[in-house]
Amino acid sequence: MGVVLPVKTRRARVGSQAIAVDRIIRDDCVAAMRALPDACVDMIFADPPYNLQLGGDLFRPEGGRVDAVTDDWDRFDTFAAYDRFTREWLAEARRILKPDGTLWVIGSYHNIFRVGSALQDEGFWILNDIVWRKANPMPNFKGTRFTNAHETLIWASRGEGSRYTFNYQAMKALNDELQMRSDWVLPICGGPERLKINGTKAHPTQKPEALLYRILLATTKPGDVVLDPFFGTGTTGAVARRLGRHWIGIERESKYVAVAEERIAASLPLDESAMTVMASKRTQPRVAFGALVESGALAPGAILCDARRRWTAIVRADGSLAAGTETGSIHKVGATLQGAPSCNGWTFWHVERAGALVAIDVLRQDYLLQHGDG
Repeated sequence: MGVVLPVKTRRARVGSQAIAVDRIIRDDCVAAMRALPDACVDMIFADPPYNLQLGGDLFRPEGGRVDAVTDDWDRFDTFAAYDRFTREWLAEARRILKPDGTLWVIGSYHNIFRVGSALQDEGFWILNDIVWRKANPMPNFKGTRFTNAHETLIWASRGEGSRYTFNYQAMKALNDELQMRSDWVLPICGGPERLKINGTKAHPTQKPEALLYRILLATTKPGDVVLDPFFGTGTTGAVARRLGRHWIGIERESKYVAVAEERIAASLPLDESAMTVMASKRTQPRVAFGALVESGALAPGAILCDARRRWTAIVRADGSLAAGTETGSIHKVGATLQGAPSCNGWTFWHVERAGALVAIDVLRQDYLLQHGDG
C-alpha cells in the first residue's frame, strides 16, 4: 500500500463521492491509479520514463561529464517491457479520467512514438501533437547528429466524442491575440527554478513551470482535478496550486517527494480575480440579435452594411433584416447575398458610428457587459 503524503489535503466531489486531492501518493503509478475510483479526474499530465537508449557516458569538449538520465526508473530491459508498462499505466489513466477529460503526455524521440501508438490502441483520441522547441537546448557535443532541440507532447481526449475543455480565447490572449500554434518556444528549466539537492540537480528531467502553466491554462478550469502519475519534483502540483486547480501527484522515489512537498508548500495561489481568463465564445451567454433592437442598441430602420460596403440591409422591428426582396436573420441574409452556404452575421454586418464602421458583434459585447448573463 502506498504512503499518502498530504500538502494540506482537501477533498473534491466526483459525482456522489469525494476523493482526497492536493496530495502526493508515494507509490508505483499503476498501483496508485488502481486504487482511485472510475472517472475521478479532469486531466492527466504524464511525463513517463523516456527509456533513453544511450551508448555510454557523454562528455563536453573540455572533458566535463554531461548529466543524463541514468536512474533505475528509466531503465527497461527491452522495448516489449517498456510497451507493457506503457499500456498498463495508460489503461488506468483512461479509466480514472472523466468522460470529457484529456491526457497530456510528453516524451522524446526515444519513446513518444511508442506511447502515441499505445494510447490510440487504448481508445484515446489524439487532438494535437505539440512540439516544445527549447530556446536553449543542450548542444550535440559529439557532432554526430542534429542538436536535439525539442520534445513532443501529445494531447488526447478520453474518446472521440469527448466534449473536452479548450480555452481558445485565453490561449489567443496569451499569444498577443494570435491563434496559438502547435510549436511552442520555451526555455528549458534553469536558473533559480532548477531545484537542487546539495548543489546537484534534484531531478534530471525537471520541466519548466511555463510549460505546465500553458497546458493547465489551456485545457482545465479552476477547481478541476489534475493528476500527474510521474510527479517528480512537483511542477504540475506547483502550477496547479497557483492556478486554482486541484492536483494529485504519484511518485515512488522518496527523494523527489520531499522536494515536491517543500516546493508546493511555498507556491502561492493567484488571487481569484487574476485567474479570470478570456472566455471562449462558445461559453459566453447567447444573445439574440433581437435583444439589441429591444434594448435600443440598434433602432428599427437602422442601415447595416458589410465591411466593404457592397451590400446593405435594413433592421426591422422584429430583429430580422431586409435587403431588397431578401428577408431573414442576420446570418441568413448575409449568406444569401454572398451566395455562400453560411455566414456569421455578427462579424459580417456593420453599422456606422461616428463616421466609422463597427461590427455588430461589438454591440453584442457591449450588451453583455451592461446586462451580464441574467
